[in-house]
Amino acid sequence: MRRFRFSICVPLLLAWSIVGEPETPTNVDGAPPSKIAVVGAGIGGSATAHFLRQHFGPDVQVDVYEKGEVGGRLATVTVNHNDYESGGSIIHSLNLHMQEFVKQLGLKYRRNVAGKTAVFNGEEMILEETDWYLLDLFRLWWRYGISFIRLQMWVEEIMEKFMRIYKYQAHGYAFSSVEELLDSLGGTGFINMTRRPLSDSLLELGVSQRFIDEVIAPVMRVNYGQNVSIPAFVGAVSLAGAQNNLWAVEGGNKMVCSGLLKMANANLLQAQVNSISPVPSGDALEYQLNFTTATGTTGSELYNIVVLATPLQASIGSELQFQGFTTPFDQLPGSYHSTVATIVHGYLNTSFFGFPDPRLFPFASVLTTDTPSLFFNSVASVCPVNISAGFRRKQPQEAGVYKVFSPQTLDKPELKMLFRSYYSVQVTEWQAYPHYGSNQRLPPVELHPNLYYLNGIEWAGSAMEMSSVAAKNIALLAYHRWNRQTEMVDQKDLMHRIKTEL
Repeated sequence: MRRFRFSICVPLLLAWSIVGEPETPTNVDGAPPSKIAVVGAGIGGSATAHFLRQHFGPDVQVDVYEKGEVGGRLATVTVNHNDYESGGSIIHSLNLHMQEFVKQLGLKYRRNVAGKTAVFNGEEMILEETDWYLLDLFRLWWRYGISFIRLQMWVEEIMEKFMRIYKYQAHGYAFSSVEELLDSLGGTGFINMTRRPLSDSLLELGVSQRFIDEVIAPVMRVNYGQNVSIPAFVGAVSLAGAQNNLWAVEGGNKMVCSGLLKMANANLLQAQVNSISPVPSGDALEYQLNFTTATGTTGSELYNIVVLATPLQASIGSELQFQGFTTPFDQLPGSYHSTVATIVHGYLNTSFFGFPDPRLFPFASVLTTDTPSLFFNSVASVCPVNISAGFRRKQPQEAGVYKVFSPQTLDKPELKMLFRSYYSVQVTEWQAYPHYGSNQRLPPVELHPNLYYLNGIEWAGSAMEMSSVAAKNIALLAYHRWNRQTEMVDQKDLMHRIKTEL
C-alpha cells in the first residue's frame, strides 16, 4: 500500500552499487527441469518467473497461474478518466531489484509532485511539515529532543546490513529459510527483531514515548494499519519507507509485473489452482496441479518444481489443498490484516482538521495518531499514475482525488465528516499485510523437495522489494537444490567468503 514520506528525515546512507547477475554455475548435475509452475502473478510471482528464467535458461517451460489480475496487490482504479494507485504505491531508492526491473523493462520513473504532511490527533495538528527544512529540524528537536536522530541512526544501521543481500545474491548464494536469510544479514539481532515489539526496541534506544506516539505510531498506521506493537524488524522496514527518496512507476507499479512475465517468456494461465499433490517419478517427485480456469474448465498439469507465490493463510481465502503428502500440511499460522482503501473524488472538509478556510490548508496528506475516536488512518491527495508535464496538485478548495486508509469501510456520516461533498467513492478492501504479533514464527520457504513458498518473507516485512528479494532467493535456491550445489546454500560468514572470492 502507500508508504509514508516524511521529508524532514535525514536521507539514508547509500550502500552497494546496483547488483549484477550472478554467473551461471558450470557444474550442472543431471538434466534440467522441463516444467516449472509459479502460483500467483503479483510482484513476488512475476519476479520469481523472471529469476527462474535467468537461472534455468530458455528451454524450461515456466507457467504462471493467476486467478485474478496480474499485479495482485499492485492495482489501480479509474477516476474521471485517470488511473490512481489503490495498492502498493511507492518504492524506496535503495530497492535495487525494483530499480533493475524498471531499467530492464524500459519503464519510466513517475514525476514526483511535492506536498506537505501533518499529523492529526483528533483535535488539532500536532506536527506540521513546512517549506523550510531547517525549521522542521528545529521543531523536531524542540518537541522530541534527539529522538529523531537516534531513530535515523537505528534505521540506517539496519538498512546498511540489509543491503548485504544484494551482494550475496549477486554471487549466487541462497537461503533455505527466512531465519537463515536474516541471520546472514544481521545475525541473531535481526531474528530477535522479528520477535520483539517495535515500541520496546525504540524505548531501549532512548527514543521518547512522545515521539513514538506522535510520529512512529502514525507511520505504522498508514503503512501497515497497525500499532507500535508490531515486530521491530517490520517497523524498521516501514520506517525505511518513510524517507523522502521515494519513487513510483509511470503508468502504474503493476506494469512491472506484466513486464516481468513477458520478459520471462512465461505462460500466463488465468486459473484458480485448487490442489497440489506429489507424484513419484523415478527417484524424484513431480507435482500435479489441479486447476479451474476463468471459464469453469478444469485441468491438471505435472511440474518438476512449484513455487507458491500467494498467501496460504485461511483468512485471505486460500482454497489451495495439499493432497497426498506423507506429512499433511496444516493451515499456516497467522492471519492477514484488513485495510480499506477508499478513493474519493470530491472536496476535502478542511474544517474537520481546524482549517475553516480551505485556501489556508497547506497539506497534501494527513496522518493520525492512535486515538480511539478516529475512524481513519490517513487521508491524502493523490496523483494519477500518468503525470503530464503541466500537471499540478489540486488545491483543497478544488475538487481533488483523495485516498483514505481506514480499518473499516467508511459509512456516509464518516464520509461527510471528511468531505464537504463528493462526486464518486470507490472502495477496495485489501488483505494487505500480515496481522503482526511479536510471538509469531516465520513460515517455511521449503515446504517439500522442489516445492517452495515465497510469501513467508512478508512475516519479516511486507514490501515490494521484500517480495523481490524472496523471489531471487527462491530462484537461486531452486536452482542449487536441483543441481545439488549445497555449497551455495546457507553458508556462514558470507562477507568474508565473498571478499576471498574477489
